[in-house]
Amino acid sequence: MENYKKIAQFIAKHHVLTLATATQDGAPYCCNAFYAYDKADCAFIFTTDSTTRHGQMMLENNRVAASIVLETRIVGKIQGLQITGNIKPALEHDKATYLKRFPYAVVADLCLWRLEPDFMKLTDNTLGFGKKLIWQKEVL
Repeated sequence: MENYKKIAQFIAKHHVLTLATATQDGAPYCCNAFYAYDKADCAFIFTTDSTTRHGQMMLENNRVAASIVLETRIVGKIQGLQITGNIKPALEHDKATYLKRFPYAVVADLCLWRLEPDFMKLTDNTLGFGKKLIWQKEVL
C-alpha cells in the first residue's frame, strides 16, 4: 500500500501519459494523452476519438502499456512510471473526474476511456539511484 501511495503522488503531479497500443498481430503505435486520475478506482481517464489510429487499435486489442515521465537531465531527480493494463469505456462518473482536472474541456465533444492498470513500476532516483516501487493489482 505504501508503494501505491507514492505512485499515486507521482501520478497527481503530472497530466500527460504516453499510451502504447498494438493490433492483435502485434503492430505497435503510441500517442500522448491528457489524463485525470481516479485514485479511488485506480484508473486513468483520458479522451480520444475511436476513429484515431490508436483508438482503432484499442478497440481491436484493449491490452495496453503506458508511461509517465518527469523530463530532467539531473540524474538524482529522474522519475518515470511504466504501466500495463486494460482499456475500457469510461464509467458515468469518469466525466466529472476528467472535467474537474480539465474544466475547459466542458465545451468539447468528449469520447472518454479509462485505463485500468494491473501493474505499475515507478523508478524514482529521489529515493536512491535506480530505486523501483512496484504496485500490482490483487487478483481475487
